[in-house]
Amino acid sequence: MKSYKYVARDSKGIQKRGIAQAASSTDVISHLQEQGFTPISINEISAGASKSQRGNRYKRIKSADLSALCWQLATMVEGGIPITVALDTIAEDAEHSNLEPILRSISEKVKKGESFSDGVAEFPKVFNKLSYALVLAGETSGNMGEALGKLAEYFDSRDKLARKIKGAMAYPIFVMAFIVIIVIFIMAFIVPRFVTIFDTLGGELPAFTRGFMAFYDILRYNLLYIIGSVSALVTFCVVFNKTKKGHHFFSKAVLRLPLFGKVLTQAFIAIFCRTMSTLLAAGVSVLEVFDVLSGMTGNDIIKSAITQARENIVEGLNISSSMAATGFFPNMVIKMIQVGEESGSLSTVLEKTSEHYERKVDSTVNTMTSLLEPIMIVSVGGIVSIVVIALYLPIFSMSASG
Repeated sequence: MKSYKYVARDSKGIQKRGIAQAASSTDVISHLQEQGFTPISINEISAGASKSQRGNRYKRIKSADLSALCWQLATMVEGGIPITVALDTIAEDAEHSNLEPILRSISEKVKKGESFSDGVAEFPKVFNKLSYALVLAGETSGNMGEALGKLAEYFDSRDKLARKIKGAMAYPIFVMAFIVIIVIFIMAFIVPRFVTIFDTLGGELPAFTRGFMAFYDILRYNLLYIIGSVSALVTFCVVFNKTKKGHHFFSKAVLRLPLFGKVLTQAFIAIFCRTMSTLLAAGVSVLEVFDVLSGMTGNDIIKSAITQARENIVEGLNISSSMAATGFFPNMVIKMIQVGEESGSLSTVLEKTSEHYERKVDSTVNTMTSLLEPIMIVSVGGIVSIVVIALYLPIFSMSASG
């Protein structure tokens, strides 16, 4: 099969662009004419271009876009519209440039007799294992609309949680960048002028000012070495993180960070509970649920805990006992899962637990912001105060002696 990029026109004169796979350009023309389109141009895509197209298709798409897509599909499917028609319709108006070729590719596969879940599985970087599991469950149960609705709710909640975490990270990063800019501005434009004044006035500078000027000289004459050292350190961390030992080290270090580690852990627990609730409600088996969950994190510590819990379940332990044996999951989560197992309402209990941890993320983020704000203000004030005292102290000393 070859790939062809085509431009066609419908009966109203509206142009349609797309990519089709066929044995020859004649087959593409026939296919377009059967759909009521008049071909304008058809060009074969070379192997290099085809590879580039696949790369574009596989770019990650935001959870908000996936949530909107699933809601649209769920609404149309529940309204009795065939899945292929729904995919083609949404593809025409897709706001995300990468969604259109993905949806059309899945639609073509379904038209050729493949299942919708098989089409989804072709794009693992866009639709994760949970997406495939829910779509497969929807096909098996014959209730695709409900499955897509649950998937939309999942992506929506994940998007809200991701925005909270990004907000928590953005504030301190912004303030730290602001502090760095202030220091650079002071060292580059203000201090040199005072150095000229001190040289003109002569005399011995106060000890505090001499110490400050010594620090300034270190930065001034060793700036390239400092930048080089920082760059080398960052490069080392990136390379080390790609090794098995390094990735495990950083996975553990991230979770131990003050406040940030707590936010990340709580966010994962919230996602873990919601994902498990969604999959169990869709009829996915417990072992498959843990398989999906293990593929949803890149943190070695978390992944190891999930894998260990799955192995414990295989050996005959119940879910709560299996998770407790890992030593990673909070006692509250284990107790809630135990209650859900005993009452037969595990999916509902997990959903409530997820909501609880989402509120905890909100609370922790607010606490972190309220703590960081005065710390940052004091830091900026302290830096400015040190500079002012160091630069003006000689002037005050001269005035007092005069």
